[in-house]
Amino acid sequence: MVSQLQLGDLTVEVVLKDIKNVHLSVYPPAGRVKVTAPSRMRLDTLRAFVISKLDWIKRQQEKLRGQARETPRDYLDRESHYLWGKRYLLKVVEAEAAPTVILTHSQMRLQVRPGTDGERKQAIVEAWYRDQLRAALPPLAAKWGALMGVEVARFYVQRMRTRWGTCNTRRRSIRLNTELAKKPRECLEYILVHEMVHLLEASHNARFVRLMDHFMPKWRHFRERLNQLPIREEDWEY
Repeated sequence: MVSQLQLGDLTVEVVLKDIKNVHLSVYPPAGRVKVTAPSRMRLDTLRAFVISKLDWIKRQQEKLRGQARETPRDYLDRESHYLWGKRYLLKVVEAEAAPTVILTHSQMRLQVRPGTDGERKQAIVEAWYRDQLRAALPPLAAKWGALMGVEVARFYVQRMRTRWGTCNTRRRSIRLNTELAKKPRECLEYILVHEMVHLLEASHNARFVRLMDHFMPKWRHFRERLNQLPIREEDWEY
């Protein structure tokens, strides 16, 4: 069941479903607020919960509204693209051959068939980014799995509109946002560790923070760096 809570000028979307815990989320770009809660929970109880989190909600909204946005990409020559935080200038080459992306020292060479439109060029580049992220994950997962004593059953890499990553603790699976391939490698490593810690502690509670401090003492620095980087401009839909 979907309903709303109105707290002054703050509108909170409420979704009641068959789950055990309450989940509060603030979504980009404008800071839409959503709370997902067990179906048996009363709205008065949820109202009190959201009120207790108002300071946190406002902080998250301010961060989202102030975060820089990437300029839209048209996939034209000399356009800037990024891999692991490094900038490359795009060079589009038409050839009667299979589409491919090749990196040189400072150039991203996008080979496409003659007449390929912008939408298809975007799909080719995004598929290449997914491949880069998939290739980067196994050694990182092995490294942190050994340190943390956890094992991820499966990784998924996909375009995600509102999160850098998610963890399904029951299935022991982790989903990561393709956009992480554009960010510095330490940002990917931070998100991966964050999601893997959820296999030890499902909630963002004090124990979760202690585990993050133990395994990755500089995680706050990496989080801040990621939050300062421009995010993709989207036609956000919900």
